[in-house]
Amino acid sequence: MPVYKYSAIALNGRRVSGSAEATSSEQLAALLRAENLYVTNAIAKVDNTSKRRMKTTDVADFCRQLAAMLSSGIMLIRAMSILSKRDLKPQTKKIYEALIASLQRGSTLSEAMTAQGRTFPELLINMIAAGESTGKLDVACAKMAVVYDKEHRLNSKMRNAMVYPAILLLLIIVVVLVLFTFVIPSFIGLFQGIELPLPTKVVMTISDFLLTYGLFLLVAIIVAIAALTSLFRQPQQRLILDRMKLKIPKVGKLLRTIYTARFARTLASLYTSGISMIQALQIARKTIGNTYIQSQFETVIELLGNGRTLSQSLSSVNGFEPKLFSTIMIGEESGNLESMLESIADQYDYDSEQASQRLVTLIEPIMIVIMACIVAFVIIAVLLPIYQLYENVGMQGGI
Repeated sequence: MPVYKYSAIALNGRRVSGSAEATSSEQLAALLRAENLYVTNAIAKVDNTSKRRMKTTDVADFCRQLAAMLSSGIMLIRAMSILSKRDLKPQTKKIYEALIASLQRGSTLSEAMTAQGRTFPELLINMIAAGESTGKLDVACAKMAVVYDKEHRLNSKMRNAMVYPAILLLLIIVVVLVLFTFVIPSFIGLFQGIELPLPTKVVMTISDFLLTYGLFLLVAIIVAIAALTSLFRQPQQRLILDRMKLKIPKVGKLLRTIYTARFARTLASLYTSGISMIQALQIARKTIGNTYIQSQFETVIELLGNGRTLSQSLSSVNGFEPKLFSTIMIGEESGNLESMLESIADQYDYDSEQASQRLVTLIEPIMIVIMACIVAFVIIAVLLPIYQLYENVGMQGGI
């Protein structure tokens, strides 16, 4: 049962605060009214330590199936019961069962989802709440199914596009390790007593270092990665890193496109659901995925509250594609903001896919050239002293 943190006023005017269990905010108000306390504010406590996070594909499937059954006239609890009886992973089945239990106690679906901690995205919970308030829960679920389907497809394409470069990088590491720890040491005995050329000295030095300190180097790399990961989890350092990402050649352009598409699609979904623009901006900024861009939204909301248009307010944000602002301005002037937001989100989804493909097309030959250069350098370093040995033998034979 959800636990609510509340503030209330007694009959004598005394302010009271505390926490209590209740199936819903309405039941909490009724329970406190019996004690002559009148609720002024009540917030359900969220278990932010929850580790149960639904994958994007599971969230999309949840929304799609629920929308189909609700639009067919099936009651919410019955629909949830049908969903829970499917062939699901044990962890996912527990989530459905917890939702059903909350619904049976009188909670709304959004309240039941909120009680699950971080299992469901905040965007989905707000969209469900908006659908409940307007009586169009099925429409809200159908819309979010489309949103999460598109998000999953884009993320999958991005991951798939990076598979080949990742394989090439792994291959380069393996080739370097094999050359410097197995191949080069086998030639050391041949080069005793002769003056080695510079490339061979470099290769021998690297080989000796890896053989002597390779294990320490591996440990140092692991510790450095762990330290950097921990460092960039700190808000201030994460802000700096996210800002730097936007300035990386080629990659920064791709990231700006992805962030713009994600923001536009989220804002379009929230705006069409009847949520106020300021609240929609507060929710949409959390889905962008870049803390530097998110940190600028306080200024956006302040400008919007002071009477600026949405396009004027958003133009102050550094990190979005400039076309977003002009498209929103056209939507505001034409009174067709919803379709313009969805249109530009679709366009930037396509642009991000194309940009990722171009980036991979650029990375692949660069990595192949790097690997070829490493192998060629090692071959030259090995062949030069061998050629020198043959010359010495020939000169001795001539004498």
